[in-house]
Amino acid sequence: MDFDFSDSEIQRYARHIVLKDVGGTGQMKLKRGRVLVVGAGGLGSPLAMYLAAAGVGTIGIVDDDVVELSNLQRQIAHGMSDIGAPKVDSARATMLNMNPEVTVQTHQMRLNAKNVLELIGQYDVIADGSDNFETRFLLNDACYLAGKTLVSGAALRFDGQVSTFKAHLGAPHPCYRCIYHAPPPPDAIPSCSQGGVLGAVVGTIGGMQATEVLKELMAIGDSLSGQLVIVDALAASFRKIRVPRDPGCPLCSDAATIKDLSCHEH
Repeated sequence: MDFDFSDSEIQRYARHIVLKDVGGTGQMKLKRGRVLVVGAGGLGSPLAMYLAAAGVGTIGIVDDDVVELSNLQRQIAHGMSDIGAPKVDSARATMLNMNPEVTVQTHQMRLNAKNVLELIGQYDVIADGSDNFETRFLLNDACYLAGKTLVSGAALRFDGQVSTFKAHLGAPHPCYRCIYHAPPPPDAIPSCSQGGVLGAVVGTIGGMQATEVLKELMAIGDSLSGQLVIVDALAASFRKIRVPRDPGCPLCSDAATIKDLSCHEH
């Protein structure tokens, strides 16, 4: 692999390049990588910032919201001067201030069944930092149908979880529906605005997502596909549980009933 690094890039990524599992080869994979971050909020902020700092060549951010004062307790890509601005623009400015060597593409929009496949088709790995089940299921289904790797995270109160989904590769890899068969009824699980969330917890989960994305791009370490990491910040505990592929999954099993995204259309 040709290492097309500038002098400033060699200096910037020196701590990566000396890692035997990364080196110049891994750093070049990051430089050539394309990652879509869904959500520029609590999870998406640290996730996108670490991807930019790591030198992922092209990072897309999709979010349709604007910055509010209540966001700043946890959404570290934004500041007081960004209140009222689109989150994708604020996050992009923060990322480029950190690392002008990367390309940040903004998508100020809400994902739906009509636009998701076209959008994710532009990227190698999809990182889900959304805050609602509708988007999580949509991304899971779209990534499976498009053959994309999905790194998913969630956080509420003092708890969080992270996993990677590569069900498009076949058994034994599960998809999100193998764990959560269908979205819960409305209001069954409180949102962050209703239930609250400790700001540092989303930082932990977003940072873990960034690590898993970097590993997937470089093809190093053990993938979290088939594993779910559960974080309990109050107990200071991390638990990893095995998640098998569900033979009755409506999406990824042999008897799957979901063949397209029409189930997400309203």
